[in-house]
Amino acid sequence: MRRSGVADLKLHGGKAPSWLVKRMKPMAKAICGFIVEEHGPLELLERLADPVYFQALSNVLGYDWDSSGSTTVTCGVLRSVLSIEEHGVAAAGGKGKTSMKTPDHLRALEDYGLDGAGLGEISRAVAKVDNAAVQDGYALYQHVFFVDVEENWTIVQQGMDGDSGDARRYHWTSQTTDQFIEEPHTGMISGAVKTAALDMTAKESEECRDISVDISQEEPIKIKRLFEDIKPYGESTLIPWLDDYSPRRELQSYKVFPKRMNWNAVREAYERQPSDYSELLFINGIGPATIRGLSLISEMIYGESPSWADPVRMTFAFGGKDGVPFPVKRKEYDEAIKFLETVLQEAKMGRRDKVVCLKRLKRFAPPIPRDSDNIASPEQCAS
Repeated sequence: MRRSGVADLKLHGGKAPSWLVKRMKPMAKAICGFIVEEHGPLELLERLADPVYFQALSNVLGYDWDSSGSTTVTCGVLRSVLSIEEHGVAAAGGKGKTSMKTPDHLRALEDYGLDGAGLGEISRAVAKVDNAAVQDGYALYQHVFFVDVEENWTIVQQGMDGDSGDARRYHWTSQTTDQFIEEPHTGMISGAVKTAALDMTAKESEECRDISVDISQEEPIKIKRLFEDIKPYGESTLIPWLDDYSPRRELQSYKVFPKRMNWNAVREAYERQPSDYSELLFINGIGPATIRGLSLISEMIYGESPSWADPVRMTFAFGGKDGVPFPVKRKEYDEAIKFLETVLQEAKMGRRDKVVCLKRLKRFAPPIPRDSDNIASPEQCAS
């Protein structure tokens, strides 16, 4: 199960206009129906796992490229129009409190022979990784689980950063790997890069993950002593029981130590003796503060630092925003648009809707320079 991409978007409040949602639904149904009819349900899931394609689809349906609503509304529309009976694909979850109902929605799919409980565990694990193992400042508030009858799946979830006013979208797919923990990205898109973020999924965090597991196997009273003896960032971090010849280590300002850890979860980890980091991470109660605390103990006491580089440092931006250090991957961008253009030409929808969608597709992220612009005009496609 690999995270297939990330996108940063501006956080916009309010609801989508009812007239827009009403127009989006038949368009989305026609587009998805054609993809499934021509390529099968798995192709639809793989397209939704691609952040570039997802963004292009959202734009075609009527949303601005940099709006957080492009995630929540598009996912809501897709959830309302997709069905096992018609498409072989269903969607569970949603925004806010509805996201907490994802396990219930998945269990309801057991009527179609799916393993609702097992899919629910996957849903929980994916949310846990992006909320606790990757601490990039975005609190998850939207989680949608797309699944087909073969239990292939795509997850699209979104978090918000209330300070910056940004939202970040995460895409996951079952198609690329069978583990959650190390280097889960297969492709990312972002409009912003954080100065620093704790990323326990990075390859560079491997030793820190191992030390964190070792620490979790110690008596909780010892872990608590380590936790309390490490001073806050910005102060001398000489550990009291080290001899005078030991090097001093200082915490940079962004390595904020948590105010507390979940000591009940730490006790649970000690009793269970996790054998690897995934077992540790998925223990109930092991959340962002405890993961952060263990990683900083690993760094300060044992000298094994986690990665503090934002996991979207290798991503690409929509729209050429000022200050974005990386360009869009034009080949992937053009491929997504070309595929969607073909779908729109063949999908069963009215001529007027088709022309509108193709015009929106032409306007998708216009500031981005591309090698060529060989998308047919709306007038040519509708004729």
